[in-house]
Amino acid sequence: MKKGLKTALIIIGVVLFLGVIGFITWGLTPLGPTNEALAAMESNANVTVQDNGNFIVFTPTSNTPITGFIFYPGGHVDYRSYAPIAQEIASHGYMVSIVKMPLSLAVFGINKADEVITAYPDMRYWVIGGHSLGGSMAASYAKKHTDKVQGLAFWASYPVTSDDLSSTSLKGLSTHGSNDQVLNRDNFNSTLALLPPGTIMQVIQGGNHAQFGNYGLQPGDGTATISAADQQAQAAGLTVRLLRAVEGE
Repeated sequence: MKKGLKTALIIIGVVLFLGVIGFITWGLTPLGPTNEALAAMESNANVTVQDNGNFIVFTPTSNTPITGFIFYPGGHVDYRSYAPIAQEIASHGYMVSIVKMPLSLAVFGINKADEVITAYPDMRYWVIGGHSLGGSMAASYAKKHTDKVQGLAFWASYPVTSDDLSSTSLKGLSTHGSNDQVLNRDNFNSTLALLPPGTIMQVIQGGNHAQFGNYGLQPGDGTATISAADQQAQAAGLTVRLLRAVEGE
């Protein structure tokens, strides 16, 4: 091998190695959680919080839930950042599970919902959903597992073009903030026809992309004109509406 070619290959190898190390480091340092999110990781009188290793479970203390909501976090966001909104949904009588994703990217853990479903064989109904990239990957799981899940929630998200859900019997929800500057509106609008029939559609006025969770500001996002607590209360209410619809209420 010529010396020049050998040197070039070494340089390429080093660059690739450094690139991989950089990507892994980026994946291991996600956004959030804020102090508010960490506080919501603790059990209280209304909701019990349990760490099951690969997912966190929020269970209401007032009843034994028959419906579980499996949540996929947004890309590069610490899963704990969604604890406050998970607490809110659970307080309405539903089990909520936030799944930990490899390198904080749901694209590497599309089938993680299987672990939750297997752990709770007595749960009667399952709804899956997610924020941003998490919602897209949740849709990919739902598309292939309509025998396991009955509902699908998109928070500032949309399905990939290969996941046509329009012929399924899934109950659906799609919500986003009016001030969201991260959501790709062209992709969002072009995939509306792929959503399940009768999908609940609701824009949260004054909300942005990041305030579905508690992980601070997100680069490129719009400025919210409502508080994170207000946005999450509205998103939680819409999600509870979906959960009730799945139960036939």
